[in-house]
Amino acid sequence: MLSNFAFSARQVLWTLTFAAQLVLLVVLLGRDRIRRYPWFTASIVLFSLRLLAEVLLAGRMPMLTLQEVFLSLADLAAIVSLLVVAEIAWQAFAPAPRLAWVIGVLVALVVAGGVLAAWGPWPALKELSWNSKIGVLRLMQLAAQKGDTLVDLLTVELGLLVVLFGRRFKAGWQSHTQKIAIGLSTVAMAWMGIQGVWQLIAHNAHPTTQDEYARLMSLGGKLINANQVVYLAAAVWWIAWLWRDEPGTEAVSASPTEVALPAEEAPVSEESTDRLEK
Repeated sequence: MLSNFAFSARQVLWTLTFAAQLVLLVVLLGRDRIRRYPWFTASIVLFSLRLLAEVLLAGRMPMLTLQEVFLSLADLAAIVSLLVVAEIAWQAFAPAPRLAWVIGVLVALVVAGGVLAAWGPWPALKELSWNSKIGVLRLMQLAAQKGDTLVDLLTVELGLLVVLFGRRFKAGWQSHTQKIAIGLSTVAMAWMGIQGVWQLIAHNAHPTTQDEYARLMSLGGKLINANQVVYLAAAVWWIAWLWRDEPGTEAVSASPTEVALPAEEAPVSEESTDRLEK
């Protein structure tokens, strides 16, 4: 009987991750964090939508149509993630001088762009084309992959800056902005590390039998599960910290209604006293 209810590790992680996303959205809505972090909230909604699409659409649509849906969501997620980076940077360093902003953005883009150029294989220009549906899908896939990598690099840079210098501005240790930045940068570092490990394994591995290929694919699945565990831990981290109020922003209880004190009696003049005696 128990074998009929066996779940794979991937299914368990999917369920826990989706549940954590829903709880996080409830926290963002119930604790009124959406007004301050609208793009972060949008990224959580989009990630939940991608999780649902993965289960509801897989195997129920033609392969090309399914790839169009998934790649469109992936490209949109890369754009929203870039806006999340900008949102967290603004929340953390809004009081910084304009010159510091310009220099910081340029340095971050140059460093991230340089790493991106050297990161992973790039397809030849002749392989990129808008003339066919397959070519468009390849371009969409390339934009999603490189866009995610660029966002991950910028996120790691932003996380380090927030941890090192956030206290001087608006992102102290117990601020929501720093907690979000730490979670995002942790997820980004974990995913880049897993990608690097997989590229190293794939470059050196040369399976010659079906069993060796199956073991290689199993290892890849375990790496993906490990990344899912890191994201799940980050979601729990966000739930715990966003539920709390930042120091100094706790709701102040309404002050009791002031009771009007009786006005002091006016001094009675001598004339009025005389009239009363008469």
